[in-house]
Amino acid sequence: MTEFEGIDVPIIQLRPLRDRVISKREHDRLLASVKALGLIEPLVVYPDGHDYVITDGVQRYKVLVEMGIPTAPCIVGPHREAFTGNRMVNRVSPIQEHRMIEKSMEELDEDTIASALGITHLGHRLKKTLLAQLDPKVAAAFDQEKISRACARELTHVKPARQAEILAIMDGYKDYSIAFARTQILKTSPSMRETRRRKNSPWDKKSQRKSDLLKKLADAEQKHDFYSRLYKQYTVDLLRLAIYARSLLTNERVREYMDRCFPQIVQRIESVIADAKG
Repeated sequence: MTEFEGIDVPIIQLRPLRDRVISKREHDRLLASVKALGLIEPLVVYPDGHDYVITDGVQRYKVLVEMGIPTAPCIVGPHREAFTGNRMVNRVSPIQEHRMIEKSMEELDEDTIASALGITHLGHRLKKTLLAQLDPKVAAAFDQEKISRACARELTHVKPARQAEILAIMDGYKDYSIAFARTQILKTSPSMRETRRRKNSPWDKKSQRKSDLLKKLADAEQKHDFYSRLYKQYTVDLLRLAIYARSLLTNERVREYMDRCFPQIVQRIESVIADAKG
């Protein structure tokens, strides 16, 4: 046997070297791809007695078992740590994926391609409007996955020249988050904003938020003024009451009568005087 050999191995003779958990979405996409196109990438295995241990392709193996496929195409290596194809594969960027889908549609229908990708439709994948609205530098950053699709969509609220400025600022701060992009978008002068109507415009949000904030501040100021006046009035009234109560208790005849007939009231009056003194 040469160092690497391609053979078909019965499913019952395959067993994973190690397991790896993937999301249901990834599993469904892989299952749809195998159903539509077949197993494009063979499993990588090495012999172990009468069986073969899978070093790369455990998820593909699980899909084949789920589909009831009796044999699997494999690349057999002589060592436990054999060549792993996935390590040599680069992710397809959004723009590259867009071009590949467009090219595929020259020979295949949209439903077939969507089924192979494990999605219901290609509408969101084929949108050209987003790329058309981006500055070339921003489009390149999106293609390189430096910024997310959501971040790129936010940048379309400003003109391309301003998009490039914001991207430069993001590069300077090494911050490519949507939150940071939005702060720069809201700082954009009116002349650099995109004026076409769109849903969820940040300018509308800013105006509404500003209006709400001003209303809250006005309400807070009114409440503050009301309670300030109330406290001042309470302080004046308490002081007046303390002066009157002191004048009562300093009168010998009144004090003698109050001590004899209303001792509890005397205690409360003395408490008021003490509170007024602070």
